[in-house]
Amino acid sequence: MSKSLSRHEKSAVDCCVIGGGVIGLSIARELAGRGLQVRVLTDGPARSSCSWAAAGILPPAPECDSPPGDALTARSDRLHRQWAAELLEETGIDNGLRACGGLHLAADAPAVESLRSKAEAWRCRGATAELLAPREVADLEPALAEAVSSGRIAGGMLLPEETQIRPPRQLEALAASCRRRGVKIVEAAGVEAIETRGDSIAAVRTPLGVFAAERWVLAAGAWSQKLAEGFGVTIETRPVRGQIALVRPTEPLLWRVINLGLDYLVPRPDGRILAGSTIEDIGYDPRTTPEVIERLLAMARGLVPALAHAELEASWSGLRPGSPDGLPYLGLSPRYANGYLAAGHFRAGLHQSTGTAELIADLMTEREPALDPAPFAPGRSRESGRPDAVAMMVEAAAALTPRR
Repeated sequence: MSKSLSRHEKSAVDCCVIGGGVIGLSIARELAGRGLQVRVLTDGPARSSCSWAAAGILPPAPECDSPPGDALTARSDRLHRQWAAELLEETGIDNGLRACGGLHLAADAPAVESLRSKAEAWRCRGATAELLAPREVADLEPALAEAVSSGRIAGGMLLPEETQIRPPRQLEALAASCRRRGVKIVEAAGVEAIETRGDSIAAVRTPLGVFAAERWVLAAGAWSQKLAEGFGVTIETRPVRGQIALVRPTEPLLWRVINLGLDYLVPRPDGRILAGSTIEDIGYDPRTTPEVIERLLAMARGLVPALAHAELEASWSGLRPGSPDGLPYLGLSPRYANGYLAAGHFRAGLHQSTGTAELIADLMTEREPALDPAPFAPGRSRESGRPDAVAMMVEAAAALTPRR
């Protein structure tokens, strides 16, 4: 920048990323790997981010001719395999990426027919999907045998390519890799104001002072909407709360991710099981609620009666940034020539993080992107009459949630 910095301003870097969740750290890592000086500003530790709170389920993502969101997921899925190996080599941290398989359950005959249609759709996209009779469900996961025999499970679908990742480990590995690549991660530096000069973003004000940079990336999750005006664009990334319970049985009980509607059980290699999750449009409220945690535990015990005496070890929630059209906002600000956005991934942030990092870095370093960035443009307008994707998901979750 031509303007000299005041004594209260931190020295300028090539790029400053606002947000220290999985999207922000992934972008910082990719940019630093391309030789840029990068700083990350975050208002708290990684544990406070939505990324840390996620379950880490990665559905199959075959590479095929697909809509933009699916194409981003497929590209990211492929990159995740590469990044997992690189992160392990760079940091010694195993992020837990493994294809454990996913078992999707049906509770009644109509749900079985729905699974039949979903299996055909997965096959058309190039994924492996196998329909299962109740007996076969019990054979695959013996802990479900009692629920099968009592009629609570009427059938299933196996997606052997469904994968899980350990979100806290991914964040830890990303942060360690960033630091090894020279990235400065500044905590307790939530952005309070954005300063602009002409057609550029010049600096941001934080409780720790003023930070300057040549280029900027806004990747603050559900909080991006509040800061996007300073980037010259209006976006919608309203927070959608998801609550999770962590139980600790006395012995390992499950081997695959278990899905029942929008609910799921995720077994960890140490035997612990995550029970989730909710889709609640309640604003910026990160608290868990006793009635929801009890419902998740009841769901888990209904499927796996052996969990009746499992210890509730912890519970938490995350605020996921949903966008109305179901696509994240990725790309250059329509107002400022040095401001980029990467927000609005909703429930796919972990899965789409690697592809997002690559796309933002490609645009910033003027490389030909692997994906067409146009559908994700921050300044896009939603198609007239198109339903709100977040509202539809919230309504679907409410319809499926048992009344107590």
